[in-house]
Amino acid sequence: MKRKFVLIFWVLLILFSGCSFAPKFQQPDVKPPKTFRFDSLKVDTVATLKWWKLFKDPRLKQLIEIGLENNKDVRMAAARVEQARAAHGFNKADLFPALHLMAGASRGDFTFMKMSEISNNFYLTPRLSWELDFWSKYHNLSKAAKLEYLASEFGMRSVQVTLIAEIARTYYLLLDYRERLNIARKTLRLRGEALQIIQERFNKGIIPEIDLNQAQIQKAIAQAAVPFYERLARKTENALSILLGRSPGEITAASRLQELELPPEIPPGLPSTLLQRRPDIVEQEQLVRAQLARVGVAQAMRLPSISLTGVFGLASNELSSLLNADAQTWSIGGSLLGPIFQFGKNLRRVDIEKARVEEAVRQYEKTILQAFREVEDALVDIQTLKDELKAREEHFRAAKNAERLSRERYDKGVTSFLEVIETQRSAFDAELALSQVRQQLFNAYVGLYKALGGGWISEAEEQAVQQKMQKNKSNSG
Repeated sequence: MKRKFVLIFWVLLILFSGCSFAPKFQQPDVKPPKTFRFDSLKVDTVATLKWWKLFKDPRLKQLIEIGLENNKDVRMAAARVEQARAAHGFNKADLFPALHLMAGASRGDFTFMKMSEISNNFYLTPRLSWELDFWSKYHNLSKAAKLEYLASEFGMRSVQVTLIAEIARTYYLLLDYRERLNIARKTLRLRGEALQIIQERFNKGIIPEIDLNQAQIQKAIAQAAVPFYERLARKTENALSILLGRSPGEITAASRLQELELPPEIPPGLPSTLLQRRPDIVEQEQLVRAQLARVGVAQAMRLPSISLTGVFGLASNELSSLLNADAQTWSIGGSLLGPIFQFGKNLRRVDIEKARVEEAVRQYEKTILQAFREVEDALVDIQTLKDELKAREEHFRAAKNAERLSRERYDKGVTSFLEVIETQRSAFDAELALSQVRQQLFNAYVGLYKALGGGWISEAEEQAVQQKMQKNKSNSG
């Protein structure tokens, strides 16, 4: 009968150990479109992007590498990964027995009961304790910690992709502001020279004072534009310096914006594959899975827990005889602890975790929808900005020619100075707008890179993965 009872006990232990109450993960009800509306390439797959080939400026490549090494957000993300890795090991330890060492000494006439005389008590014992994971409470805690660790790694990659895009975006913006600053300085010089001529003509009584005033106004407009764009350029340098993880300072650039070649066309691929490419989407998926595991933990806490303890050590009434053979002592026991009535506390704990699952799922769905939008926005930006850039180039060429012709007409006395002023203003605005649109087009490619989830973070990472794939292929062959 005794053996039968022991057998039943171990059968139940095997059956219930590993029984998990965590809900299963289900993909959210977000149906991706078959293709992106503004995808002109219609390619089914997208290769892993290499930003150092996409953004061909050597100086930008150097700045991105500096940022990936020193940026504070990246370092904080790396610290979060280490925290999550340690948390996983911390929770995983609860799956195994714990060994403690107990030692103590006492003197008196009471040891859990009144004694007739005073006695001494000395003991030195290791203590082994183990809570059997019947309901997978600790298994789900460890699983949740592991999934959060994976989420933190994808979170770090998301930070890295965002950083690469932000450095590139700020760099192109800096080149744009510097170009507009050069335009303003050039225009100021030309208008200053024109004002000298107008001043001399006015002094000789050839032209009216209003022409002089209009020339002074045009020079002042260009003069005010110089400190305006200088201020924007300096503040953009400061912002870029912070992204690089260093104090605000000057940023050198070897290229001018109009000298840079546009990035190659990027195939966005199928919308359905975006769920595996975007690190922020994968991060949110892992967080949903982790929260589902925490529901299993909350459910397990509503059920009894069984703990085993074992003690084997030394105990004696005399310190001098503590190490004798007859001082050896041992004890094996088990305990069961189960909640009976706590005014619904344990049930509310489950409700809390389920509500957190709902929140995590909705955040997951929102991230997916936002990803689709960002890709569509970047594609339409590239398509429309290319057309706008062509129109701006034609506008600038026509405006410069009109400025030249109106100057000649004014010198010949055919037209008024108002026409010259209008064509000068139009040419100045057209050149500024051309630089801005060129910068926006470069940053549209940056936006598409980020929206597609980035690619290889470094050339070393790409080589390491390729070597690993080749090694696996050779081993399987």
